[in-house]
Amino acid sequence: MKKAAAERTRMAHAIWYVRKGEVELRAEPLREPARDDVVVRTLFSAISRGTERLILSGTVPQNEWERMRAPLQAGKFSFPVKYGYCAAGVVETGPSELVGRTVFVLHPHQDLFTAPVCMAIPLPDGVPPRRATLAANMETALNAVWDAGCGPADRIVVVGGGAVGMLVGYLCARMPGADVTLVDIEPDRGQIAEQLGLRFALPSNTPTEADVVFHTCATSQGLAAAIGAAGLEGTIVELSWYGEGKIPVPLGGAFHSRRLKLISSQVGEVAPSRRPRWTRRRRLEAALSLLQDPRLDALITEDIEFADAPLRLPQILAPGAPGVVSVIRYPAAS
Repeated sequence: MKKAAAERTRMAHAIWYVRKGEVELRAEPLREPARDDVVVRTLFSAISRGTERLILSGTVPQNEWERMRAPLQAGKFSFPVKYGYCAAGVVETGPSELVGRTVFVLHPHQDLFTAPVCMAIPLPDGVPPRRATLAANMETALNAVWDAGCGPADRIVVVGGGAVGMLVGYLCARMPGADVTLVDIEPDRGQIAEQLGLRFALPSNTPTEADVVFHTCATSQGLAAAIGAAGLEGTIVELSWYGEGKIPVPLGGAFHSRRLKLISSQVGEVAPSRRPRWTRRRRLEAALSLLQDPRLDALITEDIEFADAPLRLPQILAPGAPGVVSVIRYPAAS
């Protein structure tokens, strides 16, 4: 009883998107844990640049508000909303086998939180908590590779060098004999691509005759480049999330004469090729295991302190902001 009373009085602090372009840190009582809950002290959480940029700008379409909900989101779109799904931390309260373990949870940016025990996934050996925050992006990349159906010795092009694009390229480059090129407008991303075993090209040198092309940068120019890179009867996999944006799609000319296939890939459902056997938890556990490679640390290009988030997030989420993945560091990680 004393322990439960103590938990009720504890306070947590969370990041809230409160209006267009504005972020706040808000204090809130920690939810009292039930028998099947854990209390987690956060070490790191990653910012999902594409999704959280749409939230901050208030451009999440109303007809997508329910589908866009994060698993443990609070508030409603458009504002105010507590969002995020890439947290790694240490279990303080819960089943004995989890207490003291470092876990990944699909939870918004918050320094201390209560979550269902089934959502707390222990980190595999060799995956530090900072890198574990890439798990949600790795899960998206894994699902996209399944959707694409690409395989060994394929010629693969990835248009867009953000976190998801880099991870898609990384997974494809591990296939025997695969020739994988990352295309991006930022020359500095070439160094990261090379560390991950990828070729790199600027848009003016985008390869052609690819078997599979992935597009991740949510621009009409990028999608046009992806279509132009595909070979005869090739597949273009669209991973971009455009929000309320509408873009022209060049479906004339070579799109028809080359008999190209344009498909969408979205992480909300397990890819059809795996769905009969794979649960979402199995897919997320696989994504965490795929993060054992230390080279993936190169994707995290910026750390910000939790207390600085209200000032820094609008800068990080501005269009054209530099970097790949930004991670929030919490006091417990110091």
